Amino acid sequence: MNPEDIVKITRRDFLATSASGLGSLAFASLLKADGLLATPAAGTTAGGRPRGPHFAPKAKNCIFIFMEGAPSQMDLFDPKPKLNELNGQKLPDSMLEKVRFAFIQKDGARLMGSPRVFTKHGQCGMELSDLLPHLGTCADDIALIRSMHTDQFNHHPGQLLMQCGSAMFERPTMGAWLNYGLGSESKNLPGYVVLTAGRGTSGGASLWSSGFLPSNYAGVLFRNRGDAVLNLSNPPGITAEMQHYGLDAIADLNKLRHLQVQDPEIASRIAAYELAFRMQTAAPELTDLKGESAATLAAYGVNREDPEAKGPKRGGGPDQFKTFATNCLLARRLVERGVRFVNIFHASWDHHSNLEEELGFNSRMADQPIAAMLKDLKQRGLLDETLVVWGSEFGRTPLGENRVGYQAVTGRDHHPYAFSLWMAGGGVKGGQVIGETDDIGWNIVKDPIHVNDLHATILHLFGLEHTKLTYRFQGRDFRLTDVAGKVVDKLLA
Repeated sequence: MNPEDIVKITRRDFLATSASGLGSLAFASLLKADGLLATPAAGTTAGGRPRGPHFAPKAKNCIFIFMEGAPSQMDLFDPKPKLNELNGQKLPDSMLEKVRFAFIQKDGARLMGSPRVFTKHGQCGMELSDLLPHLGTCADDIALIRSMHTDQFNHHPGQLLMQCGSAMFERPTMGAWLNYGLGSESKNLPGYVVLTAGRGTSGGASLWSSGFLPSNYAGVLFRNRGDAVLNLSNPPGITAEMQHYGLDAIADLNKLRHLQVQDPEIASRIAAYELAFRMQTAAPELTDLKGESAATLAAYGVNREDPEAKGPKRGGGPDQFKTFATNCLLARRLVERGVRFVNIFHASWDHHSNLEEELGFNSRMADQPIAAMLKDLKQRGLLDETLVVWGSEFGRTPLGENRVGYQAVTGRDHHPYAFSLWMAGGGVKGGQVIGETDDIGWNIVKDPIHVNDLHATILHLFGLEHTKLTYRFQGRDFRLTDVAGKVVDKLLA
């Protein structure tokens, strides 16, 4: 196309001459928004994107709370009296022969008990650590899995596997898959939002990537200070009218380019500009908590001060209590507004040393606002359709970490063979414990659940058959559960 011809084309001419392409799509979008377009049957769109669930869903939204670094399950969720009895004893060499550790030196490694006190909570009698008193009040809504296992024992690969179903780079995350399969119910906010606290995950943005899916399915990182999204506000001197004309011109050029090359990323770029324009009003309203009652703010602990901590804090810099509590409240506000998937990341729970002090700090930070969020969702009638997941990339060893150069053993190493995770709401059967580990928490002895099984179950709760939610890339059909995964029926209400 001649550049001079592009200049001569008006927006009206452009839409008229592309009536079988973007113009018709725009018209269809307007009809749908006004309720004048029939609901499409299940199947796929012309572009290959799945259209709606495969069967009736139980969940509409998901809040995935990811505690990066691997919290110690035997200090929080999986009591081991026998481990305490065997404290300081050595494991048989046969148990350690083929085991790989990140830092533990096998010679001289000893079992390390837990000082935590576990008590029963709720009608179900779920045993939880004294570090989780608030979560204990929600026990009857929680399905606690004590038999999770993974293939990865280092942080970034483990985080990729938990978020993407594969330890490889450039794979879509859960949030991207769900938005690809179901779309977003929010017109003015992204379908996939990421909230962070702490010092930052080792996996970084790869944990909310769209991978090989179009980029509009990637998670959008919301900031804790200033504008919710970087560069969302207009620069000084730019009026709304000036922005309107500028965005129109950019959209027209992008649409012309799309007609030439048919690159789906151009369509994603157009959608991103349009969403950013709508977010200029929606995002500030979302993050303005003035409309929340004083009781709600107090329940979440939004105005809590960080307690003093001895030594370094792996949980991050100052104001972690405020930031994490605010993120939990924002997560509720996001699903209220139709956001499909919300990731709350906090780093770090990687306690190779100073376990008692730092796990206590992190648990006090997280326990109150997470429990408040569960109760808030339930009180508002949102928990039945909002799936809440708490998890990490793996667990911690029942052995104390005797890393070279450490004067004392005060932490635990990485443990992929058995760890804990819990779920609530969104079609999950609460008030139960699934799976068991052995007397010292080393191996699973009942109901092992792999990360791919977890993903298959999450998709099932959203009405998606995990083997059918696929995307063809480089000649192969990919899926979130890769080539594995089975639905865990015990988790279903």
